[in-house]
Amino acid sequence: MRNRTKHVGWVAAGLLAAAAGLTGCSGEDGPATDAKATTSSSPSASPQSPSASAPADSSTADRSSPEATVAAWVTAVVTGDVKQACLLMGEEGPPPTTGSEETCADDSAQGRRIQKSIGAFQESFAPASGTENPSVEVTGAPADGDTARYSADEITIDGRTLEDVILSNSTGLEKGQLKVGIESSKLDGGWYVTDMAFDIG
Repeated sequence: MRNRTKHVGWVAAGLLAAAAGLTGCSGEDGPATDAKATTSSSPSASPQSPSASAPADSSTADRSSPEATVAAWVTAVVTGDVKQACLLMGEEGPPPTTGSEETCADDSAQGRRIQKSIGAFQESFAPASGTENPSVEVTGAPADGDTARYSADEITIDGRTLEDVILSNSTGLEKGQLKVGIESSKLDGGWYVTDMAFDIG
């Protein structure tokens, strides 16, 4: 398989491309102090232009740290909570944009595209233990400024790394051939998932 590296901003077309890249190999069955965040329930997300007064319709997930945001987003993907995943997503801009009730609505163009994308990611992220109430944990070095990046081996779902979970849902891939990274950035006072990169080779 040829090496493929993609960096995915939350333009729906890019998100779909990333999902296709991950699920294309899927089988039918299936040094400082580290920071840590754990979640066992999920929220919602998708980009909107932030206003002077933040709307009350934004995600209720913990966005106080990048680890908490990534854990909540992965949980939302695993459980299929498309809206929560959408609300936890953003773009650095300019101008920066964050998920909103309007842009994440089922009847919005972006909401429909995100729904397809999250469905594809869910297939790859689903642990053998089930998708109802996963325990997701993110560990890694503290954020350096307003951006943090976490590799798939720094994210665990029910005790298994995200890398192992993706590989178990894939065919034709072996350990070491897949590199996945999720980026979180601080936007408008909170942390959002702003990019994803993966390398298959």
